[in-house]
Amino acid sequence: MYKKNVHKRKIQSVAVLCSGGDAPGMNAAIRAVVRSSIAECLQVFGVVKGYTGLVEGDFVELELASVANIIQRGGTILKTARCPEFLRANGRKQAADNLRNKGIDALVVIGGDGSFRGAHAFWKENKIPVIGVPGTIDNDIAGTDITIGFDTAVNTALRAIDQVRDTASAHERTFLVEVMGRNSGNIALEVGIGGGAEAIVIPEEKMSPKEVAARIERGVRRGKTSSIIVVAEGDVPGGRAMQLAKELEKKYKIGAKVCILGHVQRGGSPSALDRKIASVFGAEAIYSLLKGKSDLMVGIYGNKTVYVPFAKAVQKKNTIDRDLIKLAQVLAT
Repeated sequence: MYKKNVHKRKIQSVAVLCSGGDAPGMNAAIRAVVRSSIAECLQVFGVVKGYTGLVEGDFVELELASVANIIQRGGTILKTARCPEFLRANGRKQAADNLRNKGIDALVVIGGDGSFRGAHAFWKENKIPVIGVPGTIDNDIAGTDITIGFDTAVNTALRAIDQVRDTASAHERTFLVEVMGRNSGNIALEVGIGGGAEAIVIPEEKMSPKEVAARIERGVRRGKTSSIIVVAEGDVPGGRAMQLAKELEKKYKIGAKVCILGHVQRGGSPSALDRKIASVFGAEAIYSLLKGKSDLMVGIYGNKTVYVPFAKAVQKKNTIDRDLIKLAQVLAT
């Protein structure tokens, strides 16, 4: 651990917030932070609406009863919001002043890479100890094998794809099922393999409409009367699936229905795995602060708990598994 990732402050109180997009399991992480803090005789506060609440000083003290019966709930009881003010140094200073005025010694941030960039800047400028808990359905943060919410999002999307396949089969149609993933194809790859998709379109592996059409036509020659194509939304206005459907119709005379799963993937009761890792991450965040650690993200790598400097966690995205891409191609033949 680098010297810059340590602090010498005596921790007597902590605050916890959720930032960025919500992910199933965030409530389990909040619960673990609160109960681990109280077990260590720390006072604990929740920050309402993420960094916005930090800048505005919107704190609520949390007790054991505050987090009762929330482990199974999706979303976040603390709410989350985007905060342009926290992107500026004066906004981060106001947030630090609010913490000091409240007598809060340290901060736990549950969120994704954007949230961790803010946390990293906050530590560098204000030297208030901060630990990150990775919560994002995209599973695209470097340094951890899995993030809170990914497993639930995958299973939610997979159930939807199974149901769409029933309709596709009954009506002998091709469906393009669009899942979340603006810059990451992790969800699409997982559900594409699990759902037996004929093709998986992701940002990391360019697949032309011509190749998608060839996959569909290959299935037709084998006697298939329906096809499922899983598409990550990508950075495309209106979504990649709608654009692809138009191209398939115009260039290859293939009619395809589009099913956009959208924000349904963010919601719902978290899976057992997400509840477990959220609980581990939340507790480890408190233990790491008490051990003098800061400017780090808690993660899991090879079934072991690891601490990853924010600078490394946000430096690059978690890379897609190329072997899984090859496997998906083989299974779709």
